[in-house]
Amino acid sequence: MPSRNFARIVYVPFDQLNSNHGALKHVNKDSDLVLLVESDRMVNPQKYHPQRLFFLVSSARHFAAALRSDGYNVSYVRDATTEQGIRDAMSTYPEATLFAAEQSSYRLQATLGALGASFCPNDFFLTERQSFIEWAQSQKSYLMENFYRRQRLRLNILVDGDKPVGGAWNFDKDNREPLPKQYDFAPYVEHERDELDREVADELGVSMSGTWATTRAGALNQLREFLSQHFENFGRYEDAMSSTNWAVHHSLLSPYINNGLLHPKEVVDAALERFEEGGIPIASCEAFIRQIIGWREYINGMYWHLGESYRENNGLKATRTLLPLYSDPSATQMNCVKSVISDIQERSWVHHIPRLMVLSNLALIAGVNPQEYLEWMRESFIDAFDWVMVPNVIGMGVHADSGLMMTKPYAAGGAYISRMSDYCKGCVFDPKKRSGDTACPFTTLYWDFLDRHAEEFSRNHRMFQQIAGLRRLSDLDEVRARAKTVLQKLEEGTL
Repeated sequence: MPSRNFARIVYVPFDQLNSNHGALKHVNKDSDLVLLVESDRMVNPQKYHPQRLFFLVSSARHFAAALRSDGYNVSYVRDATTEQGIRDAMSTYPEATLFAAEQSSYRLQATLGALGASFCPNDFFLTERQSFIEWAQSQKSYLMENFYRRQRLRLNILVDGDKPVGGAWNFDKDNREPLPKQYDFAPYVEHERDELDREVADELGVSMSGTWATTRAGALNQLREFLSQHFENFGRYEDAMSSTNWAVHHSLLSPYINNGLLHPKEVVDAALERFEEGGIPIASCEAFIRQIIGWREYINGMYWHLGESYRENNGLKATRTLLPLYSDPSATQMNCVKSVISDIQERSWVHHIPRLMVLSNLALIAGVNPQEYLEWMRESFIDAFDWVMVPNVIGMGVHADSGLMMTKPYAAGGAYISRMSDYCKGCVFDPKKRSGDTACPFTTLYWDFLDRHAEEFSRNHRMFQQIAGLRRLSDLDEVRARAKTVLQKLEEGTL
């Protein structure tokens, strides 16, 4: 029998680690038990990136320890599954009711619902789910820019009345510069490790680094570092990629916002305060704010609006199995892919342009099965949760929803990668060539992709220019032949 009874079991998942939000905002320290469950299914080093596992588990254990120090009744348990851990707690405290915030995935929401949980709203976002759904239902198309402008006005951010600060809603055109040669990168903070970190690393068999913090104090330190060292040049080089620097001027805050250690509002407030102090270009401030109140909110809203079955879309009928290079950078001579995959293997993270224009672009134009690619993304990235990856991959990355989210596919040849990075320097492949043995696989497959789907894309007015370019090619037969060779070598891991 338990030594005491509790009125409620308050379940806290590993993406709601914040005592001021979610279910913990409603906890009675005297009568409620806070429950965190570390499941064997989640902590699987054969499936998930070791740095991702270390970050999630150590953050949760640090958070549980902080709650205990603050006077909460906390039960941190390990069990085969999350559901079993909750069931065991309910069996131990049969008179207690189950309470939680709305979960961030369909699966966990259904699991808790079936266990009889009552829910409070999920306030780890700035837009209530129903509010987003009402917006989406009022739109002819789900244009993120329209949603973003609505957010700016609704939240009173970077606006003067109903006008945008700086005279424009979006400064994206100013934020597409490649890095200058011999660019002097500002350093990023290295986070110190404590005994709990070492304990988790030993259990998981993970080599520790100082890349990612596992406490709220560390997350706040990362925020301060970004605002002082990187915010100024964030926008200008937001889309730039580098073989010599894995982060450029990106904030590295997405893991902490997505697991709850930081709340999006406090990040936005801190950025606006720094902008008001002066020295930060409006293009950098607006770009950063757009990522949080625009893209992040939009992706979460679309996850819930489009429904649980959205993840199964495969509108382009892509059937190729996941390519070996996604797990082994030595399986290709393409400098861009080799560099990006190596960065992921080391840190479980690259910024949004390598994700979209290298990894997802390749999966798209090579015809990789979207569900296999989605699963790899979910397993590989430190900031990956279901609501993050499903719309980003199915809708934006590989255009598997036939244009429901994005009106045209994000497909590109080697020219884009060459313009925005230094990857092509010294590569055995030439981004300017589309046929022949030294043709860049991205360039070859871009045209082959358009050729394979020409009939479908010819009905999309936003693809008119691309299809017209395809029809002007004089070497299409050679491109098709080269594409066949490229795809075969990609499947073999010998390209």
